Amino acid sequence: MEEQREAASGATSAADATNCETNESWVDRNVVVSVSGVVDMLTAPQLEAAIRAGLAQEPAGVVVDFSAVEFLASAGMGILVAVHDEVAPNVKFCVVAEGPATSRPLKLLGIADIIPLYATVDEAIAALRA
Repeated sequence: MEEQREAASGATSAADATNCETNESWVDRNVVVSVSGVVDMLTAPQLEAAIRAGLAQEPAGVVVDFSAVEFLASAGMGILVAVHDEVAPNVKFCVVAEGPATSRPLKLLGIADIIPLYATVDEAIAALRA
């Protein structure tokens, strides 16, 4: 009986592993899209929708905050590149990522060379204000 419970709790953990939550906040005229959990093939559309919802409000800048992201798959990175390529020239776009789960893959794939990368939201906002 305990083995079944362990297996069931293991299945729950696997389902929880694909959770992704987004939150939108504003600093001046800059939208901060905070993301937590896992950004993978299943949750990347949620990330894209959150970023596009922020862009629809015509911000001066967009900060995608991956501080609380545990895993960032190529699908999520693809969304960043696609949105970056589509934003209006007068809208600044950057990412907050620090650590092996987020900044490392962004740097390894060269995405940090085309999208500004910051360690904190404060640093990103300061850069957008400059």
